[in-house]
Amino acid sequence: MKAKPSPFPWEAAMHAGLCLLRLPPDLFWRLTPREFAAMTGAFRPRPAALTREGLAALMAAYPDERSDEHGG
Repeated sequence: MKAKPSPFPWEAAMHAGLCLLRLPPDLFWRLTPREFAAMTGAFRPRPAALTREGLAALMAAYPDERSDEHGG
């Protein structure tokens, strides 16, 4: 048996378009799904995931230091 698809998140879409983007209702309802997706950031590049090497570089650059002066 196939899983039932999730309903479209109208509440979230309307909040993004009408409240966050402050679009007039007539413009909001005339947008194509692709236009709406672009306006809400769906096509922005995603940052690369942190690799082990990247984490090691961050840990080397910002080590956790313990100081007797601060009770560490």
